Amino acid sequence: MHCFFSRPFFLPVLSATLLLTGHAADLQVSTDFEGGSARVESIDQADRIIRVMPGGDPQRGWPCWWYLRVDGVQKGERVAINVAGSNLSVRNNGIDTKKPLNANWAMPVKASVSTDGTTWRHTNPGRREGTRIVYEVDGAGGPLWIAWGPPFTPKDTEGLCVAAAAKLPTATAFDLAETREGRKVRALRIKPADGKWPGIWIHARQHAWESGSSWVARGFTEWITSDIPEARALRAQAEIVIVPIMDVDNAATGNGGKEAAPRDHNRDWDLKPVYPEVAAAQELLREWATDGRLGVFLDLHNPGASDLRPFFFVGPEDLLTDVGRKNRADFLAMASRHISAPLSLDEKPRVTGPGYHPLWRQISGQWVISNGNPHTLAACLETSWNTPHSTTEGYLTVGRQLGEALAEYMRTRASR
Repeated sequence: MHCFFSRPFFLPVLSATLLLTGHAADLQVSTDFEGGSARVESIDQADRIIRVMPGGDPQRGWPCWWYLRVDGVQKGERVAINVAGSNLSVRNNGIDTKKPLNANWAMPVKASVSTDGTTWRHTNPGRREGTRIVYEVDGAGGPLWIAWGPPFTPKDTEGLCVAAAAKLPTATAFDLAETREGRKVRALRIKPADGKWPGIWIHARQHAWESGSSWVARGFTEWITSDIPEARALRAQAEIVIVPIMDVDNAATGNGGKEAAPRDHNRDWDLKPVYPEVAAAQELLREWATDGRLGVFLDLHNPGASDLRPFFFVGPEDLLTDVGRKNRADFLAMASRHISAPLSLDEKPRVTGPGYHPLWRQISGQWVISNGNPHTLAACLETSWNTPHSTTEGYLTVGRQLGEALAEYMRTRASR
């Protein structure tokens, strides 16, 4: 920026500051918005470095999620977001470990950045500096939003469900439940006009920090409401419920959700759930099971930092019926064909059981198998978050491909 005046020694205060420092304004960091979370350690105005760590309360889940807005960055100016892992002790397996979470959970190879808070792209790869990581981002002349991954908030759920219901006559946006903190858990139901149809249940974000799983749910929602022939055929032969965010309270407040006290959502599936949204989901799933039409239950998650391919978690095979085993094997084979690029599915599923978690029987998929029908398929899809393709488009693609696999699966079941 260059300023020219007829009186050579007169400079406005702002311009004088810019010429002396190279910056027009101080950097300002805020997190007072839906999903926002960060503990600001320091802001170096001269070197344009913002040092933060995740801001979540460990009693409300693993503090690995961070999401902040930065103001004061000029167009073309580069700022550095220097991130450390949380130094607070966390819970695991339902107890306080007295140790912080491994910092890798808070340090994706690439973070996510936006100039409008809506459209997200990857940053360049972060630079590790000892126990910290540094992401450099360039200003566009306005606010910057920077996050662990592409955020998906309760407001996004509302927009997705309302748009789908407006587009499709057989779709209805509804309230699954009201959370313990008074927020609505919004969902979408797609149902043919008459009859009792096989039920397909898909939900995401039982762990609030796993934002990519909501983008997978969005990808499926956009696919199932499209004019693609396979999508039309699937929604003509099934009742489908989609819940893009289950742990709405922690997603809204920027907390992690996983291993929250007294337990997280995916350890709450027993006779007396802590969370109203889990109880409401159980009630609808029981109705389907009573009618003999609980067909498919899919729980969407994101895995650990080193899991570079999507994969399925499933329950122990010996707890399934013969038809249940065949249905699961058939679906997993179909999913491996469809979820192929750019994120290719690991064909070998992982098994939850006594060695996985002390509350493994209270994990949603296992509850569904225990309370469903002999033919019920239940599985948990873990979509990788730490790869070059772990972007909004990558997640949306997995959601579309999941729809294609479900369409093939339901078509083959109907043809028996």
